[in-house]
Amino acid sequence: MRIDSAELYTLGNKALFKLPKTAFFCSRDYPAAIERPTFLWAMEQRYRGHCVVSGFHSRLEQAVLRYLLQGHWQPVIYALGRGIQPGTRFEYEADIAAGQLLFVTPFEPGVHSVTQDTADIRNLLIADLADQFFIPYLAPGGNLERLLRSDTIREKPILTLDLPENQPLLARGARLYRPGGVLGHAPRPAQP
Repeated sequence: MRIDSAELYTLGNKALFKLPKTAFFCSRDYPAAIERPTFLWAMEQRYRGHCVVSGFHSRLEQAVLRYLLQGHWQPVIYALGRGIQPGTRFEYEADIAAGQLLFVTPFEPGVHSVTQDTADIRNLLIADLADQFFIPYLAPGGNLERLLRSDTIREKPILTLDLPENQPLLARGARLYRPGGVLGHAPRPAQP
C-alpha cells in the first residue's frame, strides 16, 4: 500500500511528512512490565526530536502521546481511524500552532467513529508512512500480528522489548530495544 499524502485529510504541520518516522504500536492488553522501558523509549524520542507516528489508540499509546507532547518540540503524526472532527483543532491548538503535530486520515470528516475496518486502514497508513517500528508488546493473534503479515511492513526495521511474548517479532528479525543512553549525545534535529 503506497499512499499519496495529497490524498489524505490533514490538520497541522505537513512538513512532518518529510521527517524520518518511527511507528509506535502496542497491543491493547499488555504486561505492566513494559511500561517503564516504553516510557524510556518515549523519553529518548522526545530528547532526540524523532518523529513518532501512531494511532495512539491503546492506553499505553495514549499515555506516550501525552508525554511526547510535553516536549519542547516533539514531532508527532497522529493517524486517525475516523475523519478529523471540528473540535480537534481546539483540543490540540497549542501543539498544532507550535508545528509539532500533524493529524492525518484517509477518511472524510463525516466518518465519526472507529470500526475494525477503519482501524485496519489506519494501521496500514501508519505502516506505509513509517520508516521503522517500535512495538514493545505484541499480543498473539491480535490486530498487530495480522498487520505484520502485510507487505507494507516487510523489509522495515522493527524494535521490540525482550519478552517471551515477543518471540514472533524476534523470529521476524526484530531487534531488541535497549533503553540505555536515553540521554545520549546525539544532537536534536532542527524544526522543519
